[in-house]
Amino acid sequence: MKIISKLAALLVFSLLFSANVMAQKNFSKDADKAFENKEYFTSIDLYKKAYTKAKKKEDKAFIVFRTAECYRMIGDNKQAEAWYIKAIKANYTDPKAKLYLADAKKAMEKYNEALIEYNNYKKEVPSDPRGEDGAKSCELAQKWKDVPTRYKVDNVVLINTKDPDFAPTYADKKYNKLYFTSMRPGVVGSSIDGSNGENFSDIFETMMDKNGKWSTPVSLPEPLNTKDNEGLSSVSKKGDMIVFTRCIVDKKNVTLNQLWSAAKKGTSWGEPTKLAFCVDTVKFASPCLSADGQTLFFSSNLAGGQGDNDIWMSKYEKKGAKWGNPVNLGPAINTPGNDVYPFIHDDGTLYFASTGHLGMGGLDIFKAEKKGDDQWANVTNMKSPINSAADDFGIIFEGKKERGYLSSNREGSKGADDIWSFVLPPLLFTIEGVVTDCKFKEVIPGVTIKLVGSDGSSVETKTDAAGYYKFAENGTARYVNPNTSYVLTTQVGVEVVTTQAPAGFLNSSDKVKETTVGVEDAKLFKHDFCLVPIERFIRFPDVLYILGKADLEHPSNPRDSLNFLYQTLLDNPTFVIELSSHTDYRGSDPANQKLSEARAKSCVDYLISKGINPERLKAKGYGEKAPVEIKDADGKITATLTEAYINKSTKGQPKEVYEAMMQKNRRTVFSVLRKDFFDPNAPKDVPVSTPTPKPAGEEEGE
Repeated sequence: MKIISKLAALLVFSLLFSANVMAQKNFSKDADKAFENKEYFTSIDLYKKAYTKAKKKEDKAFIVFRTAECYRMIGDNKQAEAWYIKAIKANYTDPKAKLYLADAKKAMEKYNEALIEYNNYKKEVPSDPRGEDGAKSCELAQKWKDVPTRYKVDNVVLINTKDPDFAPTYADKKYNKLYFTSMRPGVVGSSIDGSNGENFSDIFETMMDKNGKWSTPVSLPEPLNTKDNEGLSSVSKKGDMIVFTRCIVDKKNVTLNQLWSAAKKGTSWGEPTKLAFCVDTVKFASPCLSADGQTLFFSSNLAGGQGDNDIWMSKYEKKGAKWGNPVNLGPAINTPGNDVYPFIHDDGTLYFASTGHLGMGGLDIFKAEKKGDDQWANVTNMKSPINSAADDFGIIFEGKKERGYLSSNREGSKGADDIWSFVLPPLLFTIEGVVTDCKFKEVIPGVTIKLVGSDGSSVETKTDAAGYYKFAENGTARYVNPNTSYVLTTQVGVEVVTTQAPAGFLNSSDKVKETTVGVEDAKLFKHDFCLVPIERFIRFPDVLYILGKADLEHPSNPRDSLNFLYQTLLDNPTFVIELSSHTDYRGSDPANQKLSEARAKSCVDYLISKGINPERLKAKGYGEKAPVEIKDADGKITATLTEAYINKSTKGQPKEVYEAMMQKNRRTVFSVLRKDFFDPNAPKDVPVSTPTPKPAGEEEGE
């Protein structure tokens, strides 16, 4: 019993002693110190302990806000949202709680809720543009999400882990080796980063095999990687130099990110040296070398910038063999927010990530056009799916091709930041259709379809056995290009015949117009044609005459009808035709014969006046001897418009019905006599060069 009593007393004393120590420990002070040292992950637990000890409401509100800030800094938007809401309910007075709550909601695609919070912040701090800009960004983000660009973005599953993997860079000119930053197991150091609770980062390497599969990433050996944080690298095009970010950490002296470089020594990297312009009290990170290796872009919070972190650049000075003093890219690029992760494209376009320009969530990726020497402007958001509501940053391109990689912690990531691939698929257009017989509905093989583009292109194809034609990418050439207008026409050779039309078909001047100008999605354009078969007699739009006359002065303007025939002759320059006219049965046979011949001649004379060779035209009158034939649905002749038939059909009908039926007999038709006419005096066609169709894959996404 005594032993038990002593043990009990000892346990009580131990608990009281521990409680006293806990009571004496100032968690709030320790949390603030860790926060100021950017050890946000460590601060969270300390602030939560400090909250249980705080007595005053204002102290509790501040601790809750600081906890929210820690979650914001480590990118945990869900927890940040919850703690900012707690801070606002605890009457935390700084309106930034509302601003950051809006940011957290936007980062989780809660655009409608975020819009409300941005407007709340704008009411409290109308002078701060972040309220209005945030509201605008929510509206734009929803629009970009609903109507994304053509980019395709996919998670590079073979590279990523549940730990942060980000900031890829090409490590050779063949684009089959990647360096990237990771905090996965296998890093050189063994310490835990108090800012995020992860391993210290290293630069990892992975290689793509001939099948497009990435190898298991491995950490680069010392001296490049050390026990400290390394990452955010850029390798020169030649592969002979690397610039990277290193953060040396010890308990007595915490330095900020600095830029280091190393030269290639055989197959390994030599001893790194810190760039001369870097100082420990200023942050320098995310370097990017230009294609010629003479300009270095990076982010920094150097004095003289526009905000927290800006994009800067430095020129290499050959005389002193060093990098020159940093130059800020100015307010056209940089904002009061964070502008980081620059990448300079081979074509001079600057890409970077920013929280200051209007975006979809946290960091968004933007591009800026090159405007002269060392000048960039016209900043444009890359929109969805390159950007998301999460953090999107660290984009790189494979040379001048519209594909590469980026970093993001968007939905679908394995855990934290992941590396994602992107590609802009070719904007493919197809024009297709079927050519048939206008009368018999039979498909027509062998018809030439010509496609002429406003870009100077001109290509032809022929319909197959099913009468089908198609203009599309065939693997080696692209026939229908973006931002181009086209005209399609048909052309029939003498060899084009069918069972129903053994004499062939008339060429047509009908033109189909189509355009891809402004079309931003792949599209199939479908256009069918029908051709008129050559028969014994071919009727064209009625040529009407004043009763008993042969001139072309009828109020209906018969010349319009003859213009159709004129165009047909132009479209079929080898045709020799007979132009035949008919009358109704009123009047004597000799008179009607003479009248029909005069009418046929007036038509021929008109066509000659338009420039048609007289040798291609033959006038013939048939008088009243060939009335119009009436056929049933199967094409079988059932009657003709004779005097007896018309009188019977119009008995009891108004005179207008009788005259309309009589008019059907007063017609002009034409027939093709030959298809071998050749005019030796006709001007020879000037040969027109036909540009080679654009090779497939020459543009986007290949």
